[in-house]
Amino acid sequence: MVEKKILIVDDERAIRDMLRVALEMAEYGVLEACDAQEAHQIIVDVRPDLVLLDWMMPGISGIELARRLKNDEVTREIPLILLTAKGEEDNKIQGLELGADDYITKPFSPRELVARLRAVLRRADTLSSGDPIIVEGLCLDPSSHRVTISGSPIQLGPTEYRLLEFFLTHQERVYSRNQLLDYVWGGNVYVEERTVDVHIRRLRKALKADGHDRLVQTVRGAGYRFSNKFLATAE
Repeated sequence: MVEKKILIVDDERAIRDMLRVALEMAEYGVLEACDAQEAHQIIVDVRPDLVLLDWMMPGISGIELARRLKNDEVTREIPLILLTAKGEEDNKIQGLELGADDYITKPFSPRELVARLRAVLRRADTLSSGDPIIVEGLCLDPSSHRVTISGSPIQLGPTEYRLLEFFLTHQERVYSRNQLLDYVWGGNVYVEERTVDVHIRRLRKALKADGHDRLVQTVRGAGYRFSNKFLATAE
């Protein structure tokens, strides 16, 4: 089994040391950077399997680096977990909407961090096989892990891809947020229900071409459904 490489980006040496020990005990390879500039160079050169990124850093902030990574086609699909002392809901939503795969508020236990990191890596690594699924010009090809609308490629993060794949293979049925957490996130108890709403918004934004965002429907008081039929209960 190939060792996964995790990049720790934090300006505090004590935090990096704690994270490095926890990750090495969990048998991950560890890279370190003390600022955004050094981190970006490592990410471009080495392409780590996941980045643990501190929100608040001198100079270029972690959130600004995250924005640059998610706007770059070369780096946008690298899983990203934000580490920060900011616990307010608005900050969590900002990080998730930017493209982060998870958000961990300090202080946290090394055991919790490793568990959540593993969950993110599992989602990123889960590649399906089978025939392409096509709905009104929207095509998901599991073998190539690509999504297109009328032949034009659509960029999705790992979680949005998994969410779309689940919807396409479970059309017309309504799923609650808890059910989506179980099926798409793998029953990770650390992920909040609010996270589902954030990723649904990101998925809809990516599917806006030719109005395909309407296929992901909100069913008031129940959850979400993927359907090409309009029903009065959908929003």
